[in-house]
Amino acid sequence: MFDLSSQLAARKDAGLYRSRMTSSSPQDVRVVIDGREYLSFCSNDYLGLAAHPELIHAMGECVSGWGVGAGASHLLAGHSEPHEELEQALANFMGAERALLFSTGYMANLAVLTSLAGRADVIHQDKLNHASLIDGALLSRASLQRYPHLDMSALARQLEADNGARQIIASDGVFSMDGDLAPLAEMLELSRENDALCYIDDAHGFAVLGEQGRGIVDTIDTRCKDYSEGHLLSMCTLGKAIGCFGAFVAGSEEMIETLIQQGRSYIYTTALPPAVAAASYAALEVMMKEGWRREKLGGLVEYFKTACRQRNIPLLASTTPIQPIIIGDNDRAVAVAETLKQQGLLVFAIRSPTVAAGSERLRITLSATHDEGDIDVLLDALEDGAAA
Repeated sequence: MFDLSSQLAARKDAGLYRSRMTSSSPQDVRVVIDGREYLSFCSNDYLGLAAHPELIHAMGECVSGWGVGAGASHLLAGHSEPHEELEQALANFMGAERALLFSTGYMANLAVLTSLAGRADVIHQDKLNHASLIDGALLSRASLQRYPHLDMSALARQLEADNGARQIIASDGVFSMDGDLAPLAEMLELSRENDALCYIDDAHGFAVLGEQGRGIVDTIDTRCKDYSEGHLLSMCTLGKAIGCFGAFVAGSEEMIETLIQQGRSYIYTTALPPAVAAASYAALEVMMKEGWRREKLGGLVEYFKTACRQRNIPLLASTTPIQPIIIGDNDRAVAVAETLKQQGLLVFAIRSPTVAAGSERLRITLSATHDEGDIDVLLDALEDGAAA
């Protein structure tokens, strides 16, 4: 018999126990939980699209015509016209030859790394990568080499040492806990020099970064060429800034076809509901035509960072909507988050081992549907909460 009770008790004693809250309101910057309204700074709905009326309308219209469930995997009878239209639109938007839908970003990362790498290959990963990238590398049975965060010199040495093996460089585009960016231009240069693949998980950059919202790939000028030549493959999620659900991988014809043929987490799962694909298609259109959302979000990030400097609230070097405040202790981080909650503010504490011991933090995320007044309320409470 598994002694799970003692394990759970030990987790509670260590201050690592996680509990869910049940919301009784739509996703927004103001949510209702247990009958109380909170001002939320913990959502990944960066552009405020999750409850947008055009997305709601698109989903409802599709449900009336296509029903609720896809009914089968993509390779059986589950791939519908709404899926195909969304894949083509995403490929065109990203400047890639093809795009492939997945049910989650986690499943996409597993499919990519297990399909494109095996025992004789090497996968190089940033030490702060998302768990799904690490899990995908482990499942692939390739050699996993991890380099210090953003250290391109260390990565270059690893690539040179493993010369002769097939190599993949895998990294978050925007790091989910720190909010900083991968040096994509340098990574792509190293991939070309070493005939390697650069795989970017841009879950938190897609629709947020770049003039058009293409994410971190908008920081480079040779996106189409890199995709077609097989040096770049990118994964973006549809459940964060786009406000829907699912994910996609953008790349060359050959790369995407390989994922269709060999990606176990693609082959052996039911396709997304067609209505979810229709809502994501609508979200892509809204995101492109309502560029003010991205511009406003960028302005709020700068407002928050400037105000924190003026109030001597220390931040990490993030220019994205993810703004961490290091607390440095699990119990202390939880206590500050609880103090904020008592004041009607939702900000979650991120504890070790999710982040390194000593870097426990508050993870603040901003949305285009916040305003400066919301941020001022948070800043006032932070000053009091940090000193409590």
